[in-house]
Amino acid sequence: MKIIHICLCGPFTDGFNYQENLISKYHVKLGYDVVLLASKWIWDENGKLSITNRTDYINEDGVHIVRLPMKFGDINTKFKLYSGLYFAIDREQPNIIFVHGVQFLDIFQIIRYKKKNPGTKVFIDNHADFSNSATSWASRNILHKGLWRFCAKRAEPYVTRFYGVLPARVDFLINLYHISPSKCKLLVMGADDDLVEKVLDPLETRNFRKIYNINENDFLIVTGGKIDIWKTQTLLLMKAINNIQKQDLKLIIFGSIAENIRSEFNALLNDNKIQYIGWLNSKSSYLAFAASDLVVFPGRHSVYWEQAAGEGIPLIVKDWPGTHHIDLGGNVKFLKHDCVNEIQENIQLLIDNQKVYKAMKEIAKERGKTYFSYKDIAKRSIE
Repeated sequence: MKIIHICLCGPFTDGFNYQENLISKYHVKLGYDVVLLASKWIWDENGKLSITNRTDYINEDGVHIVRLPMKFGDINTKFKLYSGLYFAIDREQPNIIFVHGVQFLDIFQIIRYKKKNPGTKVFIDNHADFSNSATSWASRNILHKGLWRFCAKRAEPYVTRFYGVLPARVDFLINLYHISPSKCKLLVMGADDDLVEKVLDPLETRNFRKIYNINENDFLIVTGGKIDIWKTQTLLLMKAINNIQKQDLKLIIFGSIAENIRSEFNALLNDNKIQYIGWLNSKSSYLAFAASDLVVFPGRHSVYWEQAAGEGIPLIVKDWPGTHHIDLGGNVKFLKHDCVNEIQENIQLLIDNQKVYKAMKEIAKERGKTYFSYKDIAKRSIE
C-alpha cells in the first residue's frame, strides 16, 4: 500500500521530532511505501529558514522525499501554491493521501485527484486552535471563517477523516470550519518509540545526570522549549524552585531564551539548584526527560508535553482548554493559575508525599508509553 504525506503548509526539515516526520517514519516501519511531498524550505542548523537543493531522495527514516517549487512568494506566504502537485500525486498512484494542515489552497488538487480515483482515501489533520490562530478580527473572520472554512468544506465530502492533534483543534474544525463532528477525531501527537527505548537505558540517564552534576538521589525537574513572552511562566517555576528549601531539588532548563526576558531569567539562575543548558537536539531532549523525576510545563502547550508523557514521566502542566488528553488517569497535575505559590505547592506535595508521587509515576509508565507511542499513533492515523 502506498501512502503520500503532503506537508506543504510550512517548512519540512528531515530529522525533526515533528508529527509529520514521525508518522511518516512509522508508516515506513509498518511496511508501507511512503512518499512525502514537501516544499523546498527547511530550518537550517542556525535555526533560520533556507532553501535546500535536495529535491528527490530517501531520507534516513526510509521516506521518499519529493520537494516541489512554489509558484510565487516564499514559505511565509499565506496563500501557498505549488508547481506540479497534481502530477506528483498522480505519478505515485497512492492508496492513501494524508494532508498535514487544513489551511492549504492546493487542497483543490487533492479533490481533483480523489474525484478521478474514488478508491483513494484522504485524511487531513489540523494543528490550529484559538491559542495559535484566528487571534485577530481579520484572521478569524476573513481568513479562517472565510477562506480556510471554504477550502475545508469543499474538501469534506472527499475526506475519510479530519484529525485534530489536540482536543482544542478538533473543536476548531467543528466550530470554526463547520466540519461534521462525525468526520472529526482526535489524533494525538506523541513520542518516537526508537528514541524512548534508547534513552530509558539506566546507563544513559546516569551519564546525563553526571554531566550536569545531578546526584542519583536528587529530585530532578526538567522543563524546556522556546521560552519567550508567551511562556514567561518559566520564570515563575524558577522562583518556586528557589523558594523550596531542599538542596536535593534540582531544575534543568533547556531551549531558547527570548532577549526581552533574558536578564530576569539570568538573575534567577542558581548554580546549586537551577541550570540552563541551552538548546538540545531531539535525542538529547528525550534523554533530559528520561533522566528527570518530574517534567513541568507551566506555560502554553508544546509538543514536548506529549513527548514527556510518551516517555512515561509524571507531569505538571498549565491547564489550557482542550489539552486534557494529556491526563491518562493521574499522570498529570494541572496548574490553574499563573502564580509561584501554586507551582511551589504542587512540587512540594510530590516531594513530601512519596505515595502520591509513586502513584503518578506508575500511571505515567503504564499508560503514557502506549497511548503516546508514535508507532501506535501511525497505525491509528489510517484506520
